[in-house]
This record gives sequence, structure tokens and C-alpha cells, in this order.
Amino acid sequence: PAVTNVVPFNGHGVDELLALAAAAERSSEHPLARAVIARALHDNVPIPDAEAFEALPGIGVQAIVHGDRIVVGGERLLRGAEASDGDLAAVAAVAAQVACEGASALAVARVAQSGTVEVLGVIAVRDRLSAGVPEIVSRLRSAGIARLVMLTGDRRDVAAPIGRAIGVNEVRADLLPAEKVTAIRELRSSGPVAMIGDGVNDAPALASADVGVGMGLGGTDIALESADVVLMRDDLAGLETIVRLSRRTVAVIRQNVALSLATKLAALLLASFGFVSLWIAILVDVGTSLVVTLNGLRLARLGEQERRDSSPVTEPACECGTEHEGAHSHAL
Repeated sequence: PAVTNVVPFNGHGVDELLALAAAAERSSEHPLARAVIARALHDNVPIPDAEAFEALPGIGVQAIVHGDRIVVGGERLLRGAEASDGDLAAVAAVAAQVACEGASALAVARVAQSGTVEVLGVIAVRDRLSAGVPEIVSRLRSAGIARLVMLTGDRRDVAAPIGRAIGVNEVRADLLPAEKVTAIRELRSSGPVAMIGDGVNDAPALASADVGVGMGLGGTDIALESADVVLMRDDLAGLETIVRLSRRTVAVIRQNVALSLATKLAALLLASFGFVSLWIAILVDVGTSLVVTLNGLRLARLGEQERRDSSPVTEPACECGTEHEGAHSHAL
């Protein structure tokens, strides 16, 4: 993600807006927070110290800077801070404008010790969609994934174009972390669900899914702890390998169980007629164990083949949204 525009309000400067936002975001693990800090560093903007940092999942972040509380987030956070209707309208106007460019709007406000709320401006951050993501989604469908749903706390007008570009079946936007959990439970009523995510807002949904998949390189600690499977590269192509190998693993298990039961039943029937001696029974048992083991070892060869056939490393489909508006994630 990268900052595409900085819109100060009420006579404040661009540097002041970046400095206060970066100070509040400094302790955040989210990619959009890193984008804000990177822009401040790029512009050589001094970042002041912040205290009492607090992440508000699905809403925003806040910290004490120069004795005042600085909040960075979306419209929900501003409404909770009791910003004026005029400021809310100005933020909504800028958010709608940058949404047309595929960017998310982060509002920056100062809450004075007296309780007065002043909106300082809006920072627009946009994520890039990697060229190979639609192809990866297409291969996931060919691997047997029946339905792909994007769950995001971001605005619908930002998320919908991304969903169409990568080819998901459905986009559910403006979701808080608890609402993502509700969506996962609803999807589970139609069958098993795998959830892919990397942010703190995804952790409850990852824990609620039948299989939670965390993105290891850029994922937050709580998301990785909540996941059942962790991809050690931010490469969705690895998910296709997992799906194919898991299906083949289940097939091999069924083959091995069927073979074992068939040989045991045959040996039992022959033994009842006196055709099986002790040594023959031992050979049948050992032989079956060897066949089952060799059949299972085929998965190692299949895994190597999948890795050779997988595409080069690509960036994740989307990491738009923030602790302020919720990260994009996928449910399969």
C-alpha cells in the first residue's frame, strides 16, 4: 500500500497531518499504518513521540501526542469521537472521491483534553492488485473451491472493484471483526469454510472457520496464532498447493484404509477354511503395511510436482483496509 493523497482541513499543513498520523500509527502492525509512516519518512517529516497507543479493531487507532489524543480511522471512529456534522460531511466527501481511485480514506483528528474534536484532514492510501492474482483465483476454482467471498471492513465502493478484478463470487464490505465472524458462521451453514487473513481484525474469523489460513510473512502475531495453517510466504499460489495436496492426501488415506480392510477380510475368510498359516498371515500383514507406506510416500512426489508447477511469488491479493476499517480477507 502507498499514500496517494494527503488532504488537510481547517488550515492545517500536509507535514503536520503526516507527522501526527505517523506518530499515532507507529506502534500499529497494519500495512496501511506502515504506508503512512513510509510517506512521512520519505517526505522527511519529523515524527513526534506518542504514548498510550491503542488499537481499536475494525475502527481505528489512537495515541497521545503532545498531550492531545490523536485518532486515525474511518467515519465510525469520528462518529464515536463526536466529530461535528460538518467535519463528518467533509470526510465523507473526500472518502467518496478517493474511493473512485480505489483508495481508502484515513481520517486524522485531534481530541483535546477539554474534549473538543478537530478533524485535521484525510490521508488516502491505495493498495496495488498484483497481475497474477486473478489467475491464482482461477486455479483455486479448478482445484475444487466452489465459492470465494471477500470479507472486508472497507467501504463497498473501494472493495467492489477489487472483488470484480480478482473474480470472487461475493463481496461483503463495511464489516467489523464480529461481523466477519457472523459471516463465517453463515457461510459454514452451506459447507466447510476456509478463511484466509493476516490482520488483527481477521483473527476472530480465522478461529471461527473450519480451517484458518494465515499469511506468514506480513501477518500479525494474533492472526498467525488463530490460524490452523500458516503460509510462510505472502503468496496465494501456495494455497492452491495446499488444496490440491489435501485432497490427494484424503484420497490416499481412503485408498490405504480400503486396502487394509480388504486384505484383512480376505485373510480372515481364507483362514477360516485353513488356507492361511501363521507365517502367511505375518507376510500379508507386513506386506500390507509396506504397500500402505509406499502409497503414502507418493504424496512427497506430488508435493514436489505442485511446487514446480506453481507460479512465481506474487503479492497478496489485497491488504486494503486497516484496523481503522478492517483488512480484506477471503473466505472459501
